[in-house]
Amino acid sequence: MQTALQALETLKTGNARFVGHVRDDKVMASQENRDDSGGQKPMAIILGCSDSRVPAELVFDQGFGSLFVVRVAGNVVAPPEVGSVEFAVQSFDTPLVVVLGHSNCGAVSATINALENPGGAVTPNIWSIVDRIKPAVSTLLETPLKDDKEALLAHAIRANVRLAADHLRHGSRLLEERIDSGKLLVVGAEYSLKTGEVEFFDGVPN
Repeated sequence: MQTALQALETLKTGNARFVGHVRDDKVMASQENRDDSGGQKPMAIILGCSDSRVPAELVFDQGFGSLFVVRVAGNVVAPPEVGSVEFAVQSFDTPLVVVLGHSNCGAVSATINALENPGGAVTPNIWSIVDRIKPAVSTLLETPLKDDKEALLAHAIRANVRLAADHLRHGSRLLEERIDSGKLLVVGAEYSLKTGEVEFFDGVPN
């Protein structure tokens, strides 16, 4: 099993291949082992958005068994997501969690719209997602960013990633203990729909 920093470097290298339109032969070969009854040992947990344009395995050029992926609109963190991360950490000793947001996130944009135009037609279930993103957006609406829609969305996307990463770091006793003992690292990143690059910007050790 790789360490958290080794796994992080593997993801960065894989993303560089993806951006350069190159695939690792080992990733291609992993398809032959897709029915591995020996169990799984994912090197990283990716908590990402459900957006169809951000498939984590492709973005990081990883094959079968490398990543434990949890996807939900807006990469929000609620009890099922925390439980999924806890399961992977506890069951597989996976050392790295990446909260992966992305540019032009529709869930974050919808949250901004809901806060700027209260009373809109948002279903209770969609509101449950908006409600999770709202703390990352509401403070930004009290700054000059409110007058620059593009900049507001960009800042809100990163604020939402930080919010989710902090929730994982401090909202689970199991995860906190792993972090405190140096067995787990939680970082935040953003995927660019335009370039295909992933930038790790939160919680990454110097």
